Amino acid sequence: MIGSDKRTLQNVVASRTDNHIGVGHATHETTAHSTMSNTKPRRLAWIATVVFAIGGVVFAAQNAQALSPLTVVNGITAGQGVGVSSDILYGDEPEQDLDIYYPKPLAQAINSQQAIKDTYPMVVFVYGGSWENGTKEQYAFVGKSLARAGYVTAVINYRKAPEHPYPDYVEDTAKAIAWSYDNAMSLHVDPQRLAVMGQSAGAFNAVAAVSNEDFLAPYGIQPKDIKAVVGIAGPYSYDFRQFDSASAFPADATPDQVMPDRQIKGEQPPYLLLTAENDEIVYDVNTINMTKALRDYGARVETSEIEGASHATSIGAMAPPLRWLNDVRAQVLTYLDKELK
Repeated sequence: MIGSDKRTLQNVVASRTDNHIGVGHATHETTAHSTMSNTKPRRLAWIATVVFAIGGVVFAAQNAQALSPLTVVNGITAGQGVGVSSDILYGDEPEQDLDIYYPKPLAQAINSQQAIKDTYPMVVFVYGGSWENGTKEQYAFVGKSLARAGYVTAVINYRKAPEHPYPDYVEDTAKAIAWSYDNAMSLHVDPQRLAVMGQSAGAFNAVAAVSNEDFLAPYGIQPKDIKAVVGIAGPYSYDFRQFDSASAFPADATPDQVMPDRQIKGEQPPYLLLTAENDEIVYDVNTINMTKALRDYGARVETSEIEGASHATSIGAMAPPLRWLNDVRAQVLTYLDKELK
């Protein structure tokens, strides 16, 4: 087992059934890149507007706190009966922890101590935030959404820049993937049906951690051991030195040394790389370049555009109550079902 655990894995697996949760355009090297951390609050404002417009949530108990859009999304995703085990350590450093979300039938079987013969597919999800922001709790709605669809899901934290620049956050992602793979049977997961998924900076982490065999090699895992990778609006191919996100990378680093489209090593799993039609944060040239690099290497890659999606809604619409905004959830689940089930 990789890393340690605040409790024992046996204890956290036998957790409650959850019924409440409270809670850039990276471009070609010569094009403009907005700072994800500076623009995120404005870009996520749509969520609060949408939720309060449909009158679906009451937050009277939170009037003493600032109400973030991600809190709104998690509020409307609550009460779906999935199971959750929180704050499991996959390493010994700060922020090396994760939450596990279980499909409702599995959560019920665990809680009632029934014999469990079936195994489930698993997704390891990596959130974005310019490599400097974000918490696993903010993306609980993704874990719940995937668990509702039958996937045991790990939503991971990782160390943040600027204190921990590249490659620390990619190494953390690889460590969390390895922890999930090694502990699969304890989670009632089939390790041969494990996928990795990320959005924005998290897509960079996910794709980098898997496509370059050097990141998984310390744990005895190869890229081909991962069943599939899903990247949503990821900045896989840009010159970070021109933008505020330079603080997430070593001062003397170059794009050729760190961009995933230039660091592919090892036999590759299949990929789904999605772009958002109205993305003004991460331009689609990143996905174009990453797709070409993977295909030139011999990997199988599917690509698609999320019609009507902005950078924010390319992940926000994973929340089932907001799936009318675009079809990202349908595209992701169609792909995962094909590759993992």
